Amino acid sequence: MRFFLRFKTFPSLFSDEFLGSGKKICYTINMKILIPTAKEMNTDLPSIEATPLKPESQAVLDALALYSASQLESFYKVSAEKAAEEFQHIQALKKQTAQHYSALKLFDGLMYRHIKRDKLTDAEQAYLENHVFITSALYGVVPAMSPMAPHRLDFLMKLKVAGKTLKSHWKVAYDEDMNGEDLIFSLLSSEFETVFSKEIREKMVTFKFMEDKGGQLKIHSTISKKARGAFLTALIENQVQTVEEARRLSFAGFVYREDLSQLQELVFVKEV
Repeated sequence: MRFFLRFKTFPSLFSDEFLGSGKKICYTINMKILIPTAKEMNTDLPSIEATPLKPESQAVLDALALYSASQLESFYKVSAEKAAEEFQHIQALKKQTAQHYSALKLFDGLMYRHIKRDKLTDAEQAYLENHVFITSALYGVVPAMSPMAPHRLDFLMKLKVAGKTLKSHWKVAYDEDMNGEDLIFSLLSSEFETVFSKEIREKMVTFKFMEDKGGQLKIHSTISKKARGAFLTALIENQVQTVEEARRLSFAGFVYREDLSQLQELVFVKEV
């Protein structure tokens, strides 16, 4: 998609207005929206064909596959029954027998349940495929519709991969996947954002969602997760490509609050 911008520098991406009567120069905007994985998964879906793992993903899988079911119980801090289930998931991936599903539909946490995932128009489907990416501690940064197998892993887990933490292991690959991006909308939690270098994080626009109860502004994880999903739906439906377009959105009762926002942190508030 092409937009006319006055400046080639990054700050011009924060507005779609033109100044004066100067020439309009045509640039192609490279923009990604990043979302995290979720613990909750739904496998009551049609499976799709797997794709080969990246070398970085294979190294993570090899490290996970060294754990026994009983070791996974303490690693994941879950019940023996849940650890046994995760052990089967890991072994199926290792043996290349795991069922794979579209990642956007596989994950089924609160944020994901508030994302429009079905009955998409052609334009909405194209927007999803071109702009929405999932950050995973196993798969890296991948398009939202990519095939994924059920698994449990995040960057708070103390897995060592060739002597490195998960964040250190993925940092170079994560940064490489963002090279060439002019604008990054981050709907990530800090555990995922901090995998990226400072240079990449400086390109990110972040979002905060709050409720106004009688003049008292409140924020908590339930509000944030639901709002992130609704906000992503609004981005998809409105084909948003600039920060100015994002500011104009209203969704699920949330509206932009300029008085609470900063250049690269947009705040949306819902009165309840």
